[in-house]
Amino acid sequence: MAFQYLTNTPLAQAQQEYLEKLIAQGMEPPLERVPIAEACGRITAEAVYAHICAPHYHASAMDGIALDARLTFGATETTPVRLSPEQFVVVDTGDPIPEGCDAVVMIEDVIEDGDGGVRLYSAAAPWQHIRQIGEDICAGEMIMPAHVRITPAAVGAMIAGGVMEVAVLKKPLVGIIPTGDEIIAPTADPREGDILEFNSSIFSGMLREWGALTKTYPIVKDQFGLIKQAVFDALAECDMVILNAGSSAGREDYSCQVIAEIGEVLYHGIAIKPGKPAILGVCGSKPVLGVPGYPVSGIIVIEQLLKPLIEYWTKAKLSMEQSAEAVLSSPVVSGLKYQEFVRVRLGYVGEKLIASPLNRGSGVISSFMKADGILEIPQSQEGYEAGEQVKVQLLRPEHELRRTLVAIGSHDPMLDELANMLHIRYPDCYMSSSHVGSMGGIMAVRRNEAHLAGIHLLDENDGVYNVSFLKRYFPQGGVRLLECVGRTQGLMVAPGNPLGIKEFADITREGLRYVNRQKGSGTRILADYLCRQQGIDSAAIYGYGREEFTHTAVAAQIASGSADAGMGIWSAAQMYGLAFIPVCIEQYDLLVPDQAWESPLLQQLLEILSSEAFRRKLEELGGYQVGEPGRVRLHL
Repeated sequence: MAFQYLTNTPLAQAQQEYLEKLIAQGMEPPLERVPIAEACGRITAEAVYAHICAPHYHASAMDGIALDARLTFGATETTPVRLSPEQFVVVDTGDPIPEGCDAVVMIEDVIEDGDGGVRLYSAAAPWQHIRQIGEDICAGEMIMPAHVRITPAAVGAMIAGGVMEVAVLKKPLVGIIPTGDEIIAPTADPREGDILEFNSSIFSGMLREWGALTKTYPIVKDQFGLIKQAVFDALAECDMVILNAGSSAGREDYSCQVIAEIGEVLYHGIAIKPGKPAILGVCGSKPVLGVPGYPVSGIIVIEQLLKPLIEYWTKAKLSMEQSAEAVLSSPVVSGLKYQEFVRVRLGYVGEKLIASPLNRGSGVISSFMKADGILEIPQSQEGYEAGEQVKVQLLRPEHELRRTLVAIGSHDPMLDELANMLHIRYPDCYMSSSHVGSMGGIMAVRRNEAHLAGIHLLDENDGVYNVSFLKRYFPQGGVRLLECVGRTQGLMVAPGNPLGIKEFADITREGLRYVNRQKGSGTRILADYLCRQQGIDSAAIYGYGREEFTHTAVAAQIASGSADAGMGIWSAAQMYGLAFIPVCIEQYDLLVPDQAWESPLLQQLLEILSSEAFRRKLEELGGYQVGEPGRVRLHL
């Protein structure tokens, strides 16, 4: 009677049920902590947060002179300001900003007098040409989410953020056991009848490319007891085992019997050719894969049946470099002198790939770490306009970009937490956030360039957040306003509130240094509204024109001592140990276009948004009022 394989299982079914069986048995990658210098290429086991700001001191961005900006006020081409040597300090790029100085004038704009003094023909703005504390990374910000590969740029970003050790997923160790009476170790002079054993070298190379470690055991003769002992030894040392050859119907093919006696044979025989004799075994929570001896069959079995296990263990997908056409979400200006490479975040909105430029500063390493692609601007071109189609080099595979939610709008630290939780719950889902302010988010949704936007825009007429703005900018409808959180907005001040600030109007005090959010952000709109409501001339507030793009960046400036007060959310103040004077509770909502509503990605995000785990995370962050996240407040 002809030999019959135990099963003839379709490949897709075998892949799914093998992985599900192993997960049910407890196969999970342990974590280990490694020095940051050894972390490149590893997969983060948990979210990584910055310990310090980068830069951690106020640094000159130019060669020139540092001074108090107020000394230059009134300088013009016809009425220059003259400074004595005691009123400025010569600095080079990267030098710390001296005490009492809050601006740098480029050396090209400085006219020297003969006695050591200088003349300036234009006024300096406070904090011009200064790399401020936290310009790149703010302490407490998430540098990397869980389950992503650590790139060289990410290593630099973590070091810049004071992270010296990182928790990573332990690489799986795969044991490879070659068997057979006729095979021998590689040699340049085999005898007749000898078969060189090279399958283990092929499999080892494949596995190492996928992020696994390997251990190849000595060749085992075709004897049941010897093979059984070899599998026992490998299981004691390794996380996964490949038993090579002996899976077919030969009289000395013992692999299936050995696996069945030690553990369980899930399938013996897969409906693929070549590769049919594969054995899918489980011993405890460890896979033991019986692989045919023919190298082509073995490669296909390893590729199709072991690779999914490696990907589950390492939480990583293989990527291939490619380029694509994308639509630019904001303009990019470039000089004619250089060929420029701009890092961008990418994500598909419908069938349109959206490219959002990242910070282009040469010292901002985090932008390289966050980049999904690179936009090349030729030397002969001055840049690109918003909405223009451009070609980008992909740094992430296209299938990941198609599984990426594009969020463009107001900043909030909880968006990073939401994205992290989404990716952990659904490893093939991602969320890319670009912080351009609430109005920028509304415009992105109008242009069909975002799946969602965080907004918190106050209507001064009725005191209601967001609703009137949607009616104004979406007269034809087609959007939903989702409840997210109530946020406590207020003044962040130094620990202990040494200046005794009690209310918003106190920012007008003589000598107080204010730090603001960028125009178009909801927080800036709120501050402007409070100024008008209380009859405050914002031009009289020192530093009102000093702008930061995130709440944590404002908090970092106050914590560093370069500012005394700034508007922001309570959670950012708590993150930096700052005192906080509440001003109001604002409604922070998510704007979602109808065309994105039914997408599985958006529905998965809503699941996380309404989960108890997310509610607990908000309580941990502090400063949020949680009602019914995900509830539709308005549908136009």
